Amino acid sequence: MAIEFASRSIPLQRRLQTASVLQWVYSFLALAQTCIILFLALLFTRFWIISVLYAVWWFIDWDTPSQGGRKSPWLQKSVIWRYLRDYFPIKLIKTADLDPSKNYIIGVHPHGVLIVGGFTNFCTEATGFPDLYPGINPYLLMLPLWFRAPFFRDYIMCGGLIPSDKESATYVLKQKKSGTALVIAVGGAPEALDARPGSCTILMKNRKGFISLAIKNGAHLVPAFTFGENDLFDQVDNPRGSLLRAIQEKLQKVMGVALPLFHARGVFQYSFGLIPYRKPINTVVGKPIPVTENPHPSNEEVDLLHKLYMEKLSELFEEHKARYNVPAERHLTFV
Repeated sequence: MAIEFASRSIPLQRRLQTASVLQWVYSFLALAQTCIILFLALLFTRFWIISVLYAVWWFIDWDTPSQGGRKSPWLQKSVIWRYLRDYFPIKLIKTADLDPSKNYIIGVHPHGVLIVGGFTNFCTEATGFPDLYPGINPYLLMLPLWFRAPFFRDYIMCGGLIPSDKESATYVLKQKKSGTALVIAVGGAPEALDARPGSCTILMKNRKGFISLAIKNGAHLVPAFTFGENDLFDQVDNPRGSLLRAIQEKLQKVMGVALPLFHARGVFQYSFGLIPYRKPINTVVGKPIPVTENPHPSNEEVDLLHKLYMEKLSELFEEHKARYNVPAERHLTFV
């Protein structure tokens, strides 16, 4: 296979964009593991006191991720994320106001391989979330296991990430009676196994926990669809029922994380690598679906709201797909 190398005359601005994406991909795929190794390695050097002091801090600070985390406006406003935004580029599209006197659960679809749109739009200020939705404070949910990695846990909390368990989500909604938006990639890690260009498969049929959470806390539901999220990487064919897919699903259940075999471009060449393609990403946030608080919702109530949510998500997709070059014959497929 011939390798297509990047030109030496690429402008500095584009190189900085690529560097920003490279650090983000590294952070997503390997920073947690690096932090764990660093924490253990320091114990066997003259800098052992760093790990010991951090361990004390870690013990004292253990519950912070489950109690709203610890955001850092400085990190969220960093120029790094503006370069990340411009690489694709990424845009956040508002279709309706969100009343800051209410709480919300924003469902982001699809997850994609690395949830680029969800992270950039809701964990950074690069696409203007505070200006579009004044008074709304977003928190993106992430697998709890990542909050057990030393150093890394502090970094992700700075971006407004909190564990994706019921206790952490409920704490934020209960403690902050208004202006809070929990952002949930409803399909989660398993949906990444269907992330490939042109895919409109949404893992949703049996995902009702966020619906129950919304009803119990009176948080209004907001569907959001990211056009282009699945176009950033190619993935080895793994149709449902195949041996590869069976292995991936088994590993996902055991490890808690999905392992899609994805690839795209490199840093200095365009033929292979783990850097995403430069494809536009547009996250369209829909209108809120009113939810009446009920501490003990019935299964019928949950099912009815779940069905309504899927209908509104489909309507949002159909209404905007032509603008983002999605063929008219392509529709969402819920599995």
